[in-house]
Amino acid sequence: MRQRSWPVARSTLSFVIRELIAHKAEILRAWKLFFVLGLINVAVFNTLCYAGLRHTTATNAVLLNSTVPVFILLIGWLALREPLSLRQVAGVLLSMIGVIVIVAHGDLQMLFTLRLNIGDVWLLIAMVIWAIYTVLLRWSPVRMSTGASLAAMILFGLPPLAVMYAVELASGAGFRLSSASAATLAYYGVFPSVLAYLFYNRGVVEIGANRAGVFVHLVPVFGFILSALFLDEPPRMYHVVGMICVFFGIWLCTSARVRGPRTAA
Repeated sequence: MRQRSWPVARSTLSFVIRELIAHKAEILRAWKLFFVLGLINVAVFNTLCYAGLRHTTATNAVLLNSTVPVFILLIGWLALREPLSLRQVAGVLLSMIGVIVIVAHGDLQMLFTLRLNIGDVWLLIAMVIWAIYTVLLRWSPVRMSTGASLAAMILFGLPPLAVMYAVELASGAGFRLSSASAATLAYYGVFPSVLAYLFYNRGVVEIGANRAGVFVHLVPVFGFILSALFLDEPPRMYHVVGMICVFFGIWLCTSARVRGPRTAA
């Protein structure tokens, strides 16, 4: 498997590099956009998320993550005057209710016992920033592939991330390299980073920010499905109710007819 995967990865990387060179002029013209997108998705968003998760609970994190589609709708409507339909708004709210049902284990009184802290503030800021990133993707150059566009964002995002890392090292923070930490870095570098961004960016380009954002609510749904499959945690009725709300909300949102033309950089 390794012998087969390396040539595929090498050919994919060489293709992206050739495309970056071919679209060099287009990238330079849109360098401000790529810098902002790279700053958000490479440096700021992930840093805020991981910093916030050190101080808050997984429950708070999932609930705050479910606000992303709401922020996307609000930012698109307030800043860009993107048209909305009641069907879209209802779909996002219904799917968000489904997330709350799953996270609260069907006991909505649990929400009143939540305690907020500085980690929740960082996460909330991260969710707003991610919503801005999603809305800005509409201006990514249309002639570039998703992989090349993401590579350009990474090139512009790595310098500010390096500065942030240098500041962290200067403060005395760091980690010891081991097989476990190397495996963790490899996982985060491939799945939550490159692959997740590729699929997400492509989805936003294809169906628009408002419709793509609501799919964030599938995170807790997949979480309980994977727990049932691999951790032998049996699904409960609140899982089923929450999942039905999420799927029906996504259907309402994605089937809504609103006009929002894609704009190229």
